[in-house]
Amino acid sequence: MHGERVLFLDGEALVIDKPAGLPVDPPRDGSLSLENHLESLKFGFQRWPKAVHRLDRDTSGCLLLSRNPKAHARLQQAFEQGLVSKRYVALLDGVVEGTSGLIEMALGKVSTAETGWRMVEDPEGKKSRTKWRVLEIRDGRSLVEFLPETGRTHQIRVHAASGLGAPVVGDGVYGKADGLGMMLHAQRLIVPRPGKPDVLAEAPLPERFAKAGFADEAAPVADVAPAADAITTPDSADD
Repeated sequence: MHGERVLFLDGEALVIDKPAGLPVDPPRDGSLSLENHLESLKFGFQRWPKAVHRLDRDTSGCLLLSRNPKAHARLQQAFEQGLVSKRYVALLDGVVEGTSGLIEMALGKVSTAETGWRMVEDPEGKKSRTKWRVLEIRDGRSLVEFLPETGRTHQIRVHAASGLGAPVVGDGVYGKADGLGMMLHAQRLIVPRPGKPDVLAEAPLPERFAKAGFADEAAPVADVAPAADAITTPDSADD
């Protein structure tokens, strides 16, 4: 993992700009994953850093890792208590109605032999909440900011496809594949730490957004604190 991928580093925490296509957990087929880069991310420590949360393989951007077991427990607690602020930027395949809102949806997992597994709206599933705001609309596509208040598997991808009626461009599960890849990026991460400066990281917008014609519209306008009742599960994917 090259040094330019490191967005934040201190004695407790490390945030990297995870590239699209790199899975956090080792795949069953034995292909490369984040684990293959952990040795290069020790930065003088004896232990490998450990992922505190997850990003899907084809999602790029801010990924938090802990640098020791005590820090890992504290950082996980921040997620569990809903204290973490996350901002995603996604290019959606369609024109979104309205300019902003809140998506609330209970999600459950389904699986079939033909299509594999996916998350769907399920009244008996786990609750999920995401704030959203349109940043730009052009050529039948919408650039949208997502501020998740929970961290369910595929949450943003399902909320885009089912909640807004426009799947993420390049999402082959909830929409259709695209040569640009999946246009979902974890742009900002803020993790408060009592008695210490916040973990604060911002990942630059990947080149694939510029190729799609959206290069400068995704800069954050203000820090947004998560809702007091938000709960993010650290062992689930955030998107």
